[in-house]
Amino acid sequence: RACHAASAAARAAAAPQQQLQQQAVAARMGRCFGSFASRPALHGGAGPDGTGQTIHVTFVERDGERVEVEVHTGMSLLEAAHKHDVELEGACEGSLACSTCHVILEESVFDKLDEPSDDENDMLDLAFALTETSRLGCQVICTKELDGMVVTVPSATRNFGVDGYVPPKH
Repeated sequence: RACHAASAAARAAAAPQQQLQQQAVAARMGRCFGSFASRPALHGGAGPDGTGQTIHVTFVERDGERVEVEVHTGMSLLEAAHKHDVELEGACEGSLACSTCHVILEESVFDKLDEPSDDENDMLDLAFALTETSRLGCQVICTKELDGMVVTVPSATRNFGVDGYVPPKH
């Protein structure tokens, strides 16, 4: 029972971040599954979380160029990168099936985020140049607390679908 109670508490603590992730996916798909994603919000209105708030994010690209952008809260880092033409692949389009949107965060930003899910950790295990503060851009949802964050795009990614990698049999 203690294990079940701890598991339930962990799920409850993760619920707000998971809700934001689900709403960002719903907004990206053009459907309203939550209470504050709507078609008008997809066209530069209030943004995926419905608040109309924006934050400043600096992407450091592979060549070292710094790209400073304004991002609606509720968007994932992957969506923000694509919206502002930052080179961050995202081959699986945020479905947690690859690690091509791998980003490196500052420790102070990393510490503000919820723990990555088991699925995200599984994909991160496949990422090139993994660090202690690595996350998948599709799983990091921009919130007001992350205003001013610096996001580094690693020097390379590993896309098994394109690179022809065949995992060894166990």
